[in-house]
Amino acid sequence: MAVLVCVTGAGGFIGSWIVKLLLARGYAVRGTSRAAADDPRNAHLWALDGAAERLAMARVDLLDRAGLRAAFDGCDGVIHTAAPLVGDPAEILDAVIAGTRNVVEAAADAGVRRLVLSSTISAMYMDPRRDPDAPLDESSWSDLDYCMKTKNWYSYAKTVAEKSAWEAARARGLDMAVVVPVIALGELLQPGLNVSSTHITKYLNGEVATYANAAHAYVHVGDAAEAHVRVLEVPSAGGRRFVCAESSLHRGELCRALAELFPEYPIPTRCKDEVNPPKMGYRFTNQPLKDLGMKFTPLREYLYEAVRSLKEKGFIQKTTHTKAADKRILPTPTENLPAPIWAAKL
Repeated sequence: MAVLVCVTGAGGFIGSWIVKLLLARGYAVRGTSRAAADDPRNAHLWALDGAAERLAMARVDLLDRAGLRAAFDGCDGVIHTAAPLVGDPAEILDAVIAGTRNVVEAAADAGVRRLVLSSTISAMYMDPRRDPDAPLDESSWSDLDYCMKTKNWYSYAKTVAEKSAWEAARARGLDMAVVVPVIALGELLQPGLNVSSTHITKYLNGEVATYANAAHAYVHVGDAAEAHVRVLEVPSAGGRRFVCAESSLHRGELCRALAELFPEYPIPTRCKDEVNPPKMGYRFTNQPLKDLGMKFTPLREYLYEAVRSLKEKGFIQKTTHTKAADKRILPTPTENLPAPIWAAKL
């Protein structure tokens, strides 16, 4: 009998990839969703290889602890990815904080071997006192007062939720580990447009004439899924936080990479802020995941994959600049962008 793993938020961007990877590795998967199992929003999960034989779906709300307990029953492990990204701040706070605590308590009640919690990099870097030269690692936390002052409610909620989860896991003797993804890009398995993909659609669709003076870290969505599964599997990963990131670069570098790969699109060439110097991106270390055997996909490859997927799903408007398209420089399996000038990856 296949080992059973529950994935909350199974129909989401990263969640779908986790389900795909688990099925490919022979696991049985029980996904949770706020939608019914036969809802069209879950159709892409049923289309995955192995789904007919080893996938089950449960309709569960994160605020329903009894429902979570039932979903986790008989599971070897749980990977928790479900969380709202947008909406009313009060609803986000409740769903993220109380929901995460419910997941921890339900996992402990069910006696699962390990819970893997999917956090966010914004639970690490939102701190005005942070040393910009020090890489973010498992000891890094966002400052809650700063999150409230700047109205970063999602960052606040995820920081509180993760800290609360660690407290509850230790109190219950639950083996827990945390994966901290950055902005994930790549092929969309789900039918809808996810928040992280809108990070580039606005540039490709000509919705903005300039790019922001900002820097972020990025990772392939498949690598984010791989990180969650490896952390679930490797015994020594318990009790740790793992930053899941591949490249850190300025928005200008991102736009230049997109323009090189897809010159037929109206990608901005100017920064909105032409007065101040380019913002410094946070540094990070992904060595702990590499120590677990992770190999990260280069940025150009998953940028190309993301745009191709967005085009296929109709989220990017068609362009008539076919001559420019003929000049596209496609990525090779080993090709990557040069290290950013002001936000080099560690």
